[in-house]
Amino acid sequence: MLLTYFKAALRNARRHFMFTTINILGLSIGISAAIVIFLLVQYEFGFDGAVKDANRVYRVVMDMKFNGNDGHSAAIPAPLSIAMKNELNGIESSIPRMQFQGDGSATVQLQRPGIKEPTVFKRQPDIIFTNPEYFSLQSNTWINGNAIASLGQPFQVVLTQSRARQYFPGLSSQEVIGQTIRYNDDFNCTVTGVVSGGEERSSMSAGEFISFATIAATHMQGDFMMTRWDDWMAYSQAYLKLDKNSRMSSVEAQLNQLFAKYNPNAHKDDANFIRLKLQPLSDVHFNANYAGMNQRLAHRPAMWALLAVAAFLLLLACINYINLTTANATQRAREIGVRKTMGGSRGQLIAQFLSETMMFTLLACCLSLALSPLLLKAFADFMPPGLNFTPLQQPGIFLFLLVLAIVVSLLAGLYPALILSGYKPVNVLKNVMMSRSSETRHAGIRKMLTASQFVIAQFFVIATVMVGRQIHYTLTADMGFRKDAVVSVSVPYYDTSYSKRNELLAVIRSMPGVQRVSRGFMTPADQGAAFTEIRMEGAANDNKESVQLRWGDEQYLPLFKIPVVAGRNVNASDTVREFLVNETYAKLLGFTDPSKAVGRQLEFNGKQMPVVGVMKDFNAMSLHSHVGPMVFTANDKRSHNYHILLQPHEAGSWTKTLASIEKAYRRLYPDAEYKFTFLDDTIAGFYGEEQRTASLLNWATGLSVLISCLGLLGLVIYTLNTRTKEIGIRKILGATVLQIVSVLSKDFLKPVVIAFLIAAPLAWWAVHKWLEDFAYRTTVSVGVFLLCGIALVLLALLVLSVNTIRAAKANPVTNLRMD
Repeated sequence: MLLTYFKAALRNARRHFMFTTINILGLSIGISAAIVIFLLVQYEFGFDGAVKDANRVYRVVMDMKFNGNDGHSAAIPAPLSIAMKNELNGIESSIPRMQFQGDGSATVQLQRPGIKEPTVFKRQPDIIFTNPEYFSLQSNTWINGNAIASLGQPFQVVLTQSRARQYFPGLSSQEVIGQTIRYNDDFNCTVTGVVSGGEERSSMSAGEFISFATIAATHMQGDFMMTRWDDWMAYSQAYLKLDKNSRMSSVEAQLNQLFAKYNPNAHKDDANFIRLKLQPLSDVHFNANYAGMNQRLAHRPAMWALLAVAAFLLLLACINYINLTTANATQRAREIGVRKTMGGSRGQLIAQFLSETMMFTLLACCLSLALSPLLLKAFADFMPPGLNFTPLQQPGIFLFLLVLAIVVSLLAGLYPALILSGYKPVNVLKNVMMSRSSETRHAGIRKMLTASQFVIAQFFVIATVMVGRQIHYTLTADMGFRKDAVVSVSVPYYDTSYSKRNELLAVIRSMPGVQRVSRGFMTPADQGAAFTEIRMEGAANDNKESVQLRWGDEQYLPLFKIPVVAGRNVNASDTVREFLVNETYAKLLGFTDPSKAVGRQLEFNGKQMPVVGVMKDFNAMSLHSHVGPMVFTANDKRSHNYHILLQPHEAGSWTKTLASIEKAYRRLYPDAEYKFTFLDDTIAGFYGEEQRTASLLNWATGLSVLISCLGLLGLVIYTLNTRTKEIGIRKILGATVLQIVSVLSKDFLKPVVIAFLIAAPLAWWAVHKWLEDFAYRTTVSVGVFLLCGIALVLLALLVLSVNTIRAAKANPVTNLRMD
């Protein structure tokens, strides 16, 4: 029986090839999008899945308030990781995770057997300091060595197998043991272990692990601030694994008692405090409040939104199938009448039509396997590194497709099956398919389904336009400083040779393609931030403000076109001697008139510093945040960044100038890595998540509009099939082609207009909620919504015109001829 159903389905597919092609294409587009989104969501939610006893593992983080303003940090004071192990009850293990050199990278030098010259790897990433307990959490398998023996003593290092092969190609894991690795030309470590891994999806993973005891045995004890409880660096993190019977709240309370013991100023009042918190491991990959350095995050709401997009696209495809199948009902009416006359039951007909839908869905699934790699490439900017489409190695894809095929077949096929199987054989064979009331009801359902398609499509169109407008606004808004034609280059931080730095400054300044150059700290807006505590003269000791800090030479403010609204610019100095404050900080200090702040004293690191000027406010971070208090000073001793204003751009001029800068840089720093960054690229990087959202919306919009237009095409074909004689009569009575097209199009456009009226308020609400994350945002104007609605109406008219004009032009004699 099942074979008979499929044979009938194949004959019907050949007979109605256009309908079949559109059906399969619509389903395959929806299923392909669902596969891609399934892979992405599965990848992100699978993070840290290999960590042992993950439900008992927590990262120690900090919640803060400074003058009532909330702050969060994944970093903690470095000595806390040691104190936790010695002084907390109820924990099974305490695991420090300190990134090498702050960003986890280092210059690695090693001697390979049989090669005279040492091999050097610059900026080798994913190097951490940790203790033996780290491997009690991770799923790494020890190939050689063990945790206690391999990381228990100073100057020991454990490599992942992939890193061992990179450093020592041709050597077995056993032969790698005992090899020496030199880090930053500073200290040596002996390889004492090799473990599997390095590619696992974990927030804690790394490529090589140096024993934590090495820090205390080197100058890094001071670099990592291992004795400072009142300060912390972004690269200092720690994890805890609780005992099976411990409660998180109890350990958290102990943590804060321990912190208060060593930092009595941790809680001044309810508006100024630092509290430690245990963050569940399952939250680490998704919580942007505690973003660690070099940590790639996923956005949990975005994952649910992606699943919603997949559901919407599948729903659109199913609606499309329903409309096209019911539109083709007139072509199958006699087939159904004959089957019923020959004794076929309604149940058998329903089974036939469902199996037909299943066959088309399975064909769409096969086509989607070919389309999915193309969609993955299209979504490349949105996809995390390591996500691949390899079905033969991912059996979950086939299970997902099977479940999807069953669900889609039921959603798309059940309603048409019930409608088609309900035809009465007497009426069918008399060429009277259905009663007028029944036909009107089913036509209304089809229009409602088409309207729902365009609600989703219109929502995506409006959201896409508004997200694009906000991104354009953030990239073009005046942030209070010059951001075009500014490029930054950094010399090695360890370089203390003033003569080399001054020589580089002079060489760059003399280049014809350079307008101005300044040496200093970060650009006015940067990915990072530096805060310091400052107290105004005469204020109470507990009235310190957390203030952003920038420094540079006397050319810094003119280069970035940051005006000084009162007082003067800073004078050149090799150490901090005076401050400029921004307008926001001046107001926070109580000066509504900026000139009144000039001459006041600020306490910084126990010293009094005069305020010599007030600079105009500028956005030091993305437009998600309001302008905060800031100070600017000169500090040549710690100025390792060169900010260069290039001459107006001409063809090839910037390339030539940047090549000259690189040549001068490499002459003075031959062993250092040369890298330059344009300021406008840095600012664009603030909105990477928004740009990925825009990219996703562009594709979702394109697919939803495509599927919706196919659904509208189905409605057009159905309506024209049922109104053929009406069109013929109208032509005989003198109606013009334009009049007939107008009458037909009016009914077709109603669902599109209704969809806009429903989608517009929904999109308005969603856009307003999304824009709440921005302190500075574009306006949401009615005109944008109207333009989006008109654009979709025009597109619908384009789809309509092809068939309606052809039907209106048809010979009325042919239309009126009886079949």
